[in-house]
Amino acid sequence: MREAIKTGKTVGPYSPAFRAGDFLFISGQIPVTPEGKLVEGGIEKQVRQAMENLKKVLTAAGASLKDLVKVTIYLVDMGDFPAVNGVYAGYFQGDPPARACVAVKELPKGARVEIEAIAYLGD
Repeated sequence: MREAIKTGKTVGPYSPAFRAGDFLFISGQIPVTPEGKLVEGGIEKQVRQAMENLKKVLTAAGASLKDLVKVTIYLVDMGDFPAVNGVYAGYFQGDPPARACVAVKELPKGARVEIEAIAYLGD
């Protein structure tokens, strides 16, 4: 089974997520509002918006944060890592998914964070 997951308008030629068998591959989520505007303010606000966008994609696929098995966080400034970690941790009860955090030179729309993920929808 292969299925593109739609959540509305995208800003490029990609699907917000793609289900392949029991796995859901979620495209990177940057901190933009439903209107496509970058969230202004500190890194904490940007992480919250990116996580809320991630939740929206999961919901569209009939999944939730508890289904995540792997997350990758991209940061423009590794100095933001402690603040990102603090906000991110608040989204998980119990065992959080495996995770990597990578420093990058820049992200779309001037975002300071982008979050992509893989969920397992089996069982």
